[in-house]
Amino acid sequence: MTGGAPQWVERLAREIGALGQAEGGTPERALDRMSVAAARAVPGCSAALVVIWRDVGPGGGGGGVAGGHVVVDYGASHSDLSTAFEYQYTTDQGPAVEAVREMRPVAIGDVLREDRWPDYVSTAVQCGDRSSVTYPAELDGEVVTFGVHSGRGDAFDVEAVAPLVALLAEHAAMALHSAGRYTDVAREAAHMRRAMSARAVIDQAKGIIMHARGCGAVEAFEELRRVAQRNRMKVTEVARSLVEENSAERPRPAAAAERRRM
Repeated sequence: MTGGAPQWVERLAREIGALGQAEGGTPERALDRMSVAAARAVPGCSAALVVIWRDVGPGGGGGGVAGGHVVVDYGASHSDLSTAFEYQYTTDQGPAVEAVREMRPVAIGDVLREDRWPDYVSTAVQCGDRSSVTYPAELDGEVVTFGVHSGRGDAFDVEAVAPLVALLAEHAAMALHSAGRYTDVAREAAHMRRAMSARAVIDQAKGIIMHARGCGAVEAFEELRRVAQRNRMKVTEVARSLVEENSAERPRPAAAAERRRM
């Protein structure tokens, strides 16, 4: 597509590349800006998602999904898409997970017609994620998935959009690699610990809600999602806060024993 691409496509690809190499910002900020640029420029796109994955092998030490991949960092142009992606990551279902697991493009015409990921459909609809095209690109041992999304069903001409998304994914991967954003071992380790703990934290928070309200796992996640939307936070942040609050309220064993003696 590079030879005969329209000028706006080439400009967008260059912008994505420049954002990946820009100095003075965090990797997450660079990814956020890439997603915003794509959401603004790609026809039919209302939101975009860029994710960096690392292969930690099958099982991933208890934190891997998508064939053993964990999230290093990600950026989303809209908070609802962040919520939808975090649900993908916790359930191991959805287009971004499928793209990195299979290392191939994944297109959704309308999620209401989907039967590949039954647990994902309800959350996707509530988050306004009806149709999408996601493309994976190699990043020196890691993978970048670049996805364009829409709140309308059948919003994309897949044959026309897929090569564009592939071009954006490749520019993002090359820019992030040449900028050396993921060569700092200590920073990578911190990102990995954060990503690998996300599922456990959300599962803990769901358990707290399920116990308190006598509801199921889906209803518990929906409550986390509603709180996240209301406070403009990520689901993981809400879950971590709930777990921390619950831990703080629970008496320590020594203190409880002391009270029993009294």
